[in-house]
This record gives sequence, structure tokens and C-alpha cells, in this order.
Amino acid sequence: MLHFDNRLVRELPGESDTRNHSRQVHGAIWSPVMPTRVTAPELLAYSREMAQLLGLDASDLTSPQWVNALAGNALLPGMTAYATCYGGHQFGNWARQLGDGRAIFLGEVVNGAVQRFELQLKGAGPTPYSRRADGRAVLRSSIREFLCSEAMHHLGVPTTRALSLVTTGEAVVRDMFYDGNPTEEPGAVVCRVAPSFIRFGHFELPASRGDEALLRRLVEFTIARDFPDFSADPDDGLIRWFAEICERTARLMVHWMRVGFVHGVMNTDNMSILGLTIDYGPYGWVDDFDPSWTPNTTDASGRRYCFGRQPEIARWNLERLAEALAVIEPDHDGLGLGLTRYDDIYNKEFQLAFAAKFGFTAWRDEDAALVEECFGLMHRAEVDMTIFFRGLARIDIQAPALGTLHEAFYREELFAAHAAEFTAWLVRWASRVRSDDDREESRIALMNAVNPRYVLRNCLAQQAIDGAENGDPGMIHQLLDVLRNPYDERPGCEAFAARRPDWARHKAGCSMLSCSS
Repeated sequence: MLHFDNRLVRELPGESDTRNHSRQVHGAIWSPVMPTRVTAPELLAYSREMAQLLGLDASDLTSPQWVNALAGNALLPGMTAYATCYGGHQFGNWARQLGDGRAIFLGEVVNGAVQRFELQLKGAGPTPYSRRADGRAVLRSSIREFLCSEAMHHLGVPTTRALSLVTTGEAVVRDMFYDGNPTEEPGAVVCRVAPSFIRFGHFELPASRGDEALLRRLVEFTIARDFPDFSADPDDGLIRWFAEICERTARLMVHWMRVGFVHGVMNTDNMSILGLTIDYGPYGWVDDFDPSWTPNTTDASGRRYCFGRQPEIARWNLERLAEALAVIEPDHDGLGLGLTRYDDIYNKEFQLAFAAKFGFTAWRDEDAALVEECFGLMHRAEVDMTIFFRGLARIDIQAPALGTLHEAFYREELFAAHAAEFTAWLVRWASRVRSDDDREESRIALMNAVNPRYVLRNCLAQQAIDGAENGDPGMIHQLLDVLRNPYDERPGCEAFAARRPDWARHKAGCSMLSCSS
């Protein structure tokens, strides 16, 4: 039996209105709302690691009681259902009230190690924040969120987690390409888990409305519950707390850049105060390296959220959070120091991560030119980022040969056209590595610890989706297993490490995606 301690609804103001209709919510952080029942819930997959962390096992999750709870059909003892109110900047523009339009909380669990986790159902029906949407989610987006949450965790990237994936037995109508051709798709519900789902937008909304009392209560609650080390300092607790958020966000961006992950929708309502990757929509991994690549069709023209701009956008989002906090924090210079801290931590952590990525024992100032030249070559020659860096560890630094990296090139003619430039770069890189005078085994281990062998490419996720939609969820379980150890070689799993096949270059779901879910 889980122990629920629903502190947010106990300590922060909520609405008394229990009617489930779309509305503007003032003076409250949360609204009571029950999930909408579904006709035929079925547990398709679950994360054994997340279950164990909560104190659950397979017999719990496969029981009718738990399947019903994870589908939104019933609440277990101790659960409290609610949705939270927040705003946000979307694509650079203030969007006013948003809120949990497709997410319904089940409450806060405290496990045996006294760790707190919020449980949240995504796709369990409408809430007061759904506006004109149905609050449901389709199977394809639910599979992507479920798999990517766990894949990112095993990559060592801070992230929300996923406990379960449940199909509903009901159809959901979606216009996948926003082209006026909606179709019915199978529905599903994901149970997401995180120590906190509080976002930048939770603070932006009361600040925008001038509700200083509510903003202050939310800040005090968040620090006390999620950052208790800062709550004992009444003088500059908020300043130190904001600096901590900046540090965590900086480290998150370095992780994203290290593994080649592109979020796709870095709105302020999709930014976690814990520095977690949150809200897996049209994300993707860089295949052929391109810093301007975005997985989001909505972002295709402006490329605001493309791979290369993610650190810049994260800082812009932190500036918006600082503006919200400035409503109650008179020390604006102190908030500015938090942003400076973001810059400092990002630069420091980037150098550490990318020194390891390239096999250097430590970063030198002159390494920047070598690294930039490499990325420029990879872009021009359409080189797969994941395969290239994994293969770089296998290069003989005494006699570097480009052939070792041949499988990373998508086009044979570009391999030939850039072979001389790449070979010259490899010679300089090998010389740089030799100058560290490090043991080869240590260098290879260092590189393989930060350069994954397996990532959740969009083409792999789409194959899992295609199988599940046709009644075969086998690849979901295969991917869960392979992605548990993304840095280890797995005999027989070579297909999961291959570059994107040609048929997937422009296939829907395998390259760019919309926000439709």
C-alpha cells in the first residue's frame, strides 16, 4: 500500500468549484477534477525501475485495482485527483492561462526512503484548463512519452519518469498534421512521475495578474517542499533558490547537447523548476548532424527550438521566470546573478562533458576550434551524431583512419567528397589525444561513458508505435530493455544502433512531428 501525503492540495489554495468545465481560475493553484472513465483499460507496459522506486511490484501493477487507477477509472485509498493552474510563454509570446489541460494528478507518494513523488495521468480526460480540447491522448504520443522518459533516465539525463502505459479501448480523434483531415486513433494514458511537476509558468501566471499573495505562497511552498535546504534562509532564500534553478537548467542543457536530444517545444510552461526534462511531445534525436534541426513541424519556419538554440532559449526562459519573481523580490540584481550563474555553469559543464565526448582528459582553450571544425564537417557531410562519437573511441590514435567511421555517413558521395578534410581533422584530433598521455583503455572508457550506443531515434519509436497499433507491443518491451543500458554494447542489438534508414528520412513520425497528441 502506497503512502500518500498530498501536500500541495493541503497547503496551497485550491478551487471550491468541482464542476469540470473550461474557465479562468483566479486565486488558486489547483482545481479538483476527476479523470474520465474509459471502457476497456489494459496495461500495455510499465517501468519496473520506477515501480520499485515507489515500492510496487508486477503483481500490484497488473491487478485490476491498479490498472483501473492508472487508466483513470478509480482512485485508490489516499489518492486525490486535481489539475494545476499555470501560464506560459509559447514560441516567445505570452499565452496567459494554460494549466494542466491533459494531465490529472493522483497525489503525492512518499516511499520507504522518504522520497516524494507526484503521480500524474496524462490523457485521462478534460480538466478546467482543457479549453476546447478533450483531455485525451493517443497511443502514438503516449508510447513516445513512456519510452523517452525511461530512456532519458538511463542516459543519465534529468527527467520526469513514466510508471505505466495503459490503452483505453476507445478511439480519439486527432488531426495529426493539422491539415484539416482528422482521423480516429487508439487512445492511451501514461502515468508520469516526478518529485515535482511545478513549472516556470506556475509562477508567471500569478505574477502577470499582480497576485503577489498567491505568488509568494507558491514560492514559499516550493522552496519548503522541493528545496528544503533554502527554506531556512529568510533573507536571501529566494535569490539562492533561483540561482539553483539556473544551475540545474544549465546542466540539463549540457546533457541535451551531449546526447543530441532536441525537445522541440521549449515553452516556459514546459520548463521544470527541478531542471528536469518535462513534456515529451515532438522531440527527437539528431540523426545527420544539423544544429538548425527541429523535430517540431510547428517550429519549422522559425526554428526557435532547434538543437543549436536550446541553451539560448533556456536562458531566455529563465529571464521570464526572473521577471515573475521580481514582482515579490526587490533584489533584482540578485536575480541577475542567477542568470550569470547559468552562463558560468553551462560553459563549465559543457567543457567537461565535451572534453569527455572527444576523449580529452581535460578541456583546453584551443580545443574549441577543433570541436567547432568537427561539427562543421559533420553538418556538411551529413554525419550521424550518435554513431560518429561512438565510433570515434575506436579510432587508432597512432594511425587514424576514416574508414572506422564510414557507417556514420548517410550519403556515400558526401563521404567521398569530405574524406580528405575528415582525415586531416582526425590526424589533428589524434595528435591532441596523444598529448594527454593517457592510457588508451581509460580514454575509451571515458568516451563510451558519455557517448551512448543506443538512443530512442524517432524511427525506432515509430516502429514500436506501428506494431502496437497493429496489436503487437513487442518492440515497446524490446526498446525498454535495450535502452536500460544505452552505453553498453549488446550483441544481437545492432539494429537498434543503426543509423536512420532511408525510408524514414521523410516518413511521418520518423523525422518531424506536430504537437498533436
